[in-house]
Amino acid sequence: MKRITAQLTLILLVVTLVVPGFAFAQQTSSGNPTGGINPRPGIPGRRGARAATPATIAIERDFDEALKMIEDQYVDGQKLSYNDVFKSSIIGMLRSLDPHSNYYDKQEFDELKTDQRSEYFGIGASIQNYIHGDQADTYITATFDRSPAGRAGLRYGDRIVEVDGVKMSGKSSLEVRDKIRGPRGSTVKLTLERAADKRIEKVEIVRDAVPQPSIPDAYMLKPGVGYIDMTRGFNYTTTDELLDAIDRLHVKGMTSLVLDLRNNPGGFLDQAIHVAEVFLKSGQLILTQKGRNGYRDNTYESRNNSPDMTPLVILINENTASASEIVAGAMQDHDRALIVGQTSFGKGLVQSIIPLDFGAGLTLTSAKYYTPSGRLIQRDYSNGGFYDYYTHGAGIGREPVAPLKPTGPEKKTDTGRAVYGGGGISPDEAVGPRLVNLTQRRLSSPIFAFTRELVNGRIRGLEASRIAGGINFRHELQSDEFRITDEMFKAFRSFALADPAYRASAAVIDRNRAFIERELRFNIVTAAYGRVMGDRVFITTDDPQVAKAVDVVPKARDLAMSSAAAKAGQ
Repeated sequence: MKRITAQLTLILLVVTLVVPGFAFAQQTSSGNPTGGINPRPGIPGRRGARAATPATIAIERDFDEALKMIEDQYVDGQKLSYNDVFKSSIIGMLRSLDPHSNYYDKQEFDELKTDQRSEYFGIGASIQNYIHGDQADTYITATFDRSPAGRAGLRYGDRIVEVDGVKMSGKSSLEVRDKIRGPRGSTVKLTLERAADKRIEKVEIVRDAVPQPSIPDAYMLKPGVGYIDMTRGFNYTTTDELLDAIDRLHVKGMTSLVLDLRNNPGGFLDQAIHVAEVFLKSGQLILTQKGRNGYRDNTYESRNNSPDMTPLVILINENTASASEIVAGAMQDHDRALIVGQTSFGKGLVQSIIPLDFGAGLTLTSAKYYTPSGRLIQRDYSNGGFYDYYTHGAGIGREPVAPLKPTGPEKKTDTGRAVYGGGGISPDEAVGPRLVNLTQRRLSSPIFAFTRELVNGRIRGLEASRIAGGINFRHELQSDEFRITDEMFKAFRSFALADPAYRASAAVIDRNRAFIERELRFNIVTAAYGRVMGDRVFITTDDPQVAKAVDVVPKARDLAMSSAAAKAGQ
């Protein structure tokens, strides 16, 4: 049986390379390409292996021989995991092609498909590790609106002691998350230490679909200036969510817009095209896609006869990738938006999603895309390893390497500005992020622990700060709410210094007062109004990139007007 499995897997390895991607490609209801990921219709009768050639027969023989040698002679051969062996073989093969082609076993492929929806299956709670001395524990930091966790009464600060009878102390939040997630309709049993009174309680929660929108929040940064958080990726509902957010902000008096694409990893290509269409006039080019031997060559233009012409600033950083770079590149090339922040990741490749038998799947690069000016923004991956590619050369004990300047040929925007490919989208206004150093990261644990006591009325003199009941998801955060007073800061200072496990000093606390006050407010707002409102604290408080975006709104307006005038004069 092992030998048959090995041979079938080998055939799969060979077929994956020699059969065109569409032979396994996923059919979608619309038939449209998807994001940085690009499903295509299958061709009936073409699924399966091609006739064996001398080359494939030789490869199969060598692989089979190598596997037999491992089985017979490897010191732990009796413990061999065939799934791991075959998986690493396929991944190693794909890594020799490019960093974005990948293999997923059944569980991973199910997660990939879940990420493409605007929901996942679980209990609907944010969790995070915090450390006390040498002990790491996982806590509930928020529940989501109408989620199973919320209905079950989980609250900010509840400590997860066990999941299905397995102790979670010392485990990472990712391990705990994977343990909590599961099929819709199944039950997970949690043992919690309740933050309100420290009692131990067992709770059974039925897993269900948890909404995970592309756009969690949209609000006014200041009179006239709207902000849309589009940091979570492009899924099936992204464009509809964007249009709804724009309509709501216009009602509030929006005359200019900051669109936040920082940390957006990409997603469906058709959604990137439709998002660009929201702001581009009919006939304006969005991207050109080029595949192998002309297959999958395509040109995408806006078909919107009444685009939204609000002056636009787009925020990007080094984790803005793929579909989000398509939007940023199209807006920059047409001078439709001013780009602020850091050079983007630099992913100019399109993957096809290829389901395999038994629930596994591949994402295989099937095309390259070019911005309207003709830029291929894909970063070079020929030098260095897979790890360096994804970490931009940073690593343990190494400082992050500044993104290289684009190396591609010079191209021109609609108004004649020079832009370059070969290394992501370079911002028009370069601004670094707000940085958090290691000392500040260590302060996060006492900040959380203090907030846990504060919102449950256990800090002497600040009992009025107790937050009763669950999260009020309908509340809009006001600028003067939960401001950190001098009394509250001093109370935190005493709290942290009183516990030697936090290894904090008075000098360190005083030196990092601004950071502490921002984190305290974020935690308190999250406990009262949920994570979405908590994130507003970070956006509206000392974010240098957001502040710059607001400052350059007049410049973005002038740029868009110049572009429109240049186009009208053609």
